[in-house]
Amino acid sequence: MSSASSSAVPRATLPPRIARGQTLGICAPAGPVKPERLAKGLARLGDTFRIQLAPTLTEPRKDGVPSYLAASDEQRAAELSRMIADPDVRAIVLARGGYGLMRILDRIDPELLRRDPKPIVGFSDATALLSWAYVAAGVRGIHGPMIVQLGDLPDAHVEHLVTLLTEPRAPGVRPWALEPGGQGTYEGPLFAGNLTMVSMLVGTPWEIPLDGAIALYEEVGERPYELDRYLTQLALTGQLAKLRAAIIGELTRCVDANPPTGVPDPADAAIQTFHERLARIPHASGAPIGHGTVNEAVPFGARTILDLDRGLVDITEPAVA
Repeated sequence: MSSASSSAVPRATLPPRIARGQTLGICAPAGPVKPERLAKGLARLGDTFRIQLAPTLTEPRKDGVPSYLAASDEQRAAELSRMIADPDVRAIVLARGGYGLMRILDRIDPELLRRDPKPIVGFSDATALLSWAYVAAGVRGIHGPMIVQLGDLPDAHVEHLVTLLTEPRAPGVRPWALEPGGQGTYEGPLFAGNLTMVSMLVGTPWEIPLDGAIALYEEVGERPYELDRYLTQLALTGQLAKLRAAIIGELTRCVDANPPTGVPDPADAAIQTFHERLARIPHASGAPIGHGTVNEAVPFGARTILDLDRGLVDITEPAVA
């Protein structure tokens, strides 16, 4: 078995679990949220937790805020910071992604999370926040569905997220139908993230620590040549070469309606782009994680074993303590 050395990747603290009935904070530190989707997602949580909503989610939008942001940088950063610092809020689930988290990472004091570790849940644009929490504050989060997506997910995925938040046990072998792109068994911390965001974080203080890691990439709405661009950037900056292995998740709507040749791309153009760019890296595809109708939550940075010979993923550490 190929395994990462203990010094290859910084280790982070497991935050305490949130008990059922405790307060779950919901905020929108990136894009705006439609009220009906927010309500539909919150309903899927039932009465499992007490819910605290950030003011941005219920207040009228202020003049001058770009359409792609939920509120001003100052307000979004302040609301997120207050939830991190609030001792009654025992976990935070982002309302949605979109765009905007990279704009406020330098406005959030990591000492707040170090003093009171709590799990933060999100994906897509929230990849930046998960990496900030891991690298700057030394606290692990959960790469998982946000509130607006919960309303459309299978019951099992909603229940799995609640379990990750409330029970300090490792997820174990996942029931994923993986297609291997190599052979052998590889071990390292699992860092799931949106491909675009992983690429954009390179060179910042919060880039994902991929040395000796297993990377899991998902994407939405990017054409095959754009996927190629981000993967090539990761290759040219040396990030791909650091990996033990990689896993490909959902590639939702990653098609080109008007390719340069004028001839429609084959249906598998997006996944073939990944296979070509990851040819030198042991990898597998088919993880049910991303922007589609499935999105299984996984602990960010948890020790994981990828067995390409059997097509298995075994997550051996929990998300909470």
